[in-house]
Amino acid sequence: MICRALMMCAISLSALRAEPPQIERVDAQPLLLLTDRLVEALDVIGAPLDAPVKARLLALKQEADDAAVTRGVQAALDPRCLVVMEADADGKVRVTPGAARPVLEENGWRTFLVKVVNRAGVRSRLRIDSPNARPIPHGPADEIEERWLAMSVFDGRPLDAQLSGLELEYRILQLHAARGTDATARIEFGIAGLPGQPPPSIKKWTFAKDAAGWRAAHDCTVEARDGALHITATGNDPYLSAPVEAGGGRMILRFWARSDEPGFGQIFWTTKELPTTDGGRQKTFQLAADREQLYEVAFEPKGRLASLRLDPNGAPGHMQIDRMELEYAEGEGFAWHGAPIAFRVTPSTEVRFAVRDADGTPCMAAFEIRDERGRVYPTQTKRVAPDFFFQTQIYRESRETIRLPRGRYTVRCSHGPESVPETRELVVGEEAVKFSYEAKRWIDPAKLGWWSGDHHIHAAGCLHYESPTQGVSPRDMIRHTMGEDLKVGCCLTWGPCFDFQKQFFSGRVDDVSRPPYLLRYDVEVSGFGSHQSGHLNLLNLLDQIPPGGESIQHWPTLGLNTLRWAKKQGAVTGTAHSGAGLTRAVGRTPGEDGPTPPGASRALPNFELPAYDGIGANEFIVDVTHTVPGPDGRPVRAVDFFSTMDTTREVEWNMWYHALNCGLPIVASGETDFPCISGERVGIGRVYVKADAPLRFEQWVENLRLGRSYVSDGTAHLLDFERKDDGSFALKAAAFQPDAPMLSVELIVNGRPVAAGDLKADGELREIVFDRPAISKSSWVAARVFPSTHTNPIEVLVDGKPIRASRASAEWCLAGVDQCWKQKAQTYAEAERADAEAAYEHAREYYRRVADEAAQ
Repeated sequence: MICRALMMCAISLSALRAEPPQIERVDAQPLLLLTDRLVEALDVIGAPLDAPVKARLLALKQEADDAAVTRGVQAALDPRCLVVMEADADGKVRVTPGAARPVLEENGWRTFLVKVVNRAGVRSRLRIDSPNARPIPHGPADEIEERWLAMSVFDGRPLDAQLSGLELEYRILQLHAARGTDATARIEFGIAGLPGQPPPSIKKWTFAKDAAGWRAAHDCTVEARDGALHITATGNDPYLSAPVEAGGGRMILRFWARSDEPGFGQIFWTTKELPTTDGGRQKTFQLAADREQLYEVAFEPKGRLASLRLDPNGAPGHMQIDRMELEYAEGEGFAWHGAPIAFRVTPSTEVRFAVRDADGTPCMAAFEIRDERGRVYPTQTKRVAPDFFFQTQIYRESRETIRLPRGRYTVRCSHGPESVPETRELVVGEEAVKFSYEAKRWIDPAKLGWWSGDHHIHAAGCLHYESPTQGVSPRDMIRHTMGEDLKVGCCLTWGPCFDFQKQFFSGRVDDVSRPPYLLRYDVEVSGFGSHQSGHLNLLNLLDQIPPGGESIQHWPTLGLNTLRWAKKQGAVTGTAHSGAGLTRAVGRTPGEDGPTPPGASRALPNFELPAYDGIGANEFIVDVTHTVPGPDGRPVRAVDFFSTMDTTREVEWNMWYHALNCGLPIVASGETDFPCISGERVGIGRVYVKADAPLRFEQWVENLRLGRSYVSDGTAHLLDFERKDDGSFALKAAAFQPDAPMLSVELIVNGRPVAAGDLKADGELREIVFDRPAISKSSWVAARVFPSTHTNPIEVLVDGKPIRASRASAEWCLAGVDQCWKQKAQTYAEAERADAEAAYEHAREYYRRVADEAAQ
């Protein structure tokens, strides 16, 4: 907490505010140029100077006397200065309060100026910070109350990030109070280049001439143009890299950038000792859309830094970077000086929500609130659960509130992917205001008997808070599932915060559930045990930890042994983020690349052999061939479902198709892996399960296991897929995709599209019938809309024979077993080595037998 002495000091400083120090004379030409840029920058950020002040500054351009210009600029700008920072020629620095009244508004932004008296002639960048403005997420729990301030220093175009060296100039400081009570903050300044100080910068990149060593490495192009680096992402995994050499230690990469799309970027680094990137050496940062801002990413390489890699976003798009700088963190090489400022904080206005679903029943909904400058409310760096700092939206239901400063806002409202998003205007004045929202739906699958679920979400780890809290609580997670109209949320405890989060497991639906919205805690084997051979999602567990310990240290290292333990208690099991490890090809097996009908979306399955070098459906190629004892001792399949909808669709569906072609009745389920693969929202990937009302988790998960379901991102639906008595296939289909008014619904036989029907994406439910396809051998049949939706398969058996659709698929799977062993053999503990060898050999024998039978 802020100590009483600091409070008294701040009060006395504010009470004794004196006129800021005055500079006698500087050269008028550079001073007026800097002032012009300052005026333009204030216009850009929506905090313009008053017209009379602008007129006084404009008139100074006609003044011939440098001293008169210097006095005139100070007279115009000093009244808006919150703080004055003086750097003397001998290296001494003083920070004193300025002339501006230190008044903030709760949850609102105020713009101030900083007067810089630079007698030292320093030309480095001026850092402005405050311990009260540090982010709450990932901060110590005992500092939450102190971190009430948000701060934004604007030094982007048209300003220069570096001090000019002129004795007088001004900087822009924006401040935000995240609470409505008066408080004190310490405003600190860091300045490098003073006499006797080493420079803190490790590397600076400017792009006036070329890309300054940055090169496109994957799924993107890089071009230096107009003084900036332009990055165009052409695929879903874009990244660029640059060599940079430095010693270890805490560092900060700063870059001023603009992204066309919101999302998440990452930086990776390599060292001389570890020359390749991996998931343990990366940091994630949140991208704002359509506005320039400074990004600061802190990291700490162990060993000598060798290179940096920047992943601009996980999707096609464009990013512009004006400049980049790598520095040592914690102010190394800076002289830091500050002063406490006592702020008066005026209260904002209460906004109360009234929220209903399309049928008039109360519901939770998502609201993204932005002001006229595009700034998000509440400020993300000051959020605590249930509002997540890595999301732009918040979730509210009727009678819940938010406090907003007076002004105009746009509010984007939604209630899951089956609602029609609305953008509304909200005007906030002095009096409390009510904001009403009633969702408009284009379809309601639950009313048709199909209940949405996401089998893979997390309450800790990845983007979640590990500090000040160890993840978030069930009360927080249920709000998010309700707000996204996700009827079933499977919240999986995994490595991060496991020993804290395990308290929420009960072996049943959590008590916070509000039917039909059900939340259940189970386990993802990730960060421990068999995770290196492929993460496993274990649903409907009775016990969350195998015998032998109370945490994660003693779990099996062979995935099949983990599955044996889970299936013995009746769990429903499947892969996680299936495409991880399957995107890189190391070869190709002989295939059956038959013709693809005109209009078909993709030629699957293909016969590129994956590397099996990740944590997705890797050991799956082995485990899916096994049965293990169930609760009653009878054999059951070791793996029930194959996860889809959160990694590259071609990779996911390719392996799934090959397994189906080998007669393995694996079903698809949909997941998001929130907030690891995506923190945008829960339920980006979904499975819709046919079940009776009222919804019960036990029936829902059992029908998921049986494949009475389809997977979707929620923008298209394929319901009631069936084979009719005459051999034709029919389904009910609906889609709502304004950017793609007409979609193709394809009929798939053994992975190949054999027919297609048009679907207008206007939200209307329509019946689509496919004529009886030519089927001469036992086959599987499904329907899909690429890449958004896929039904589970229907088996069509001929002469009672099992499905042996493709010898080439069996050979592909057989080669996959050998490749997986090459990658994963060293991950198995010595005590499980014999089990692993036997499990892999069993899989080889199965695929050899299928290959022989398919050839007959």
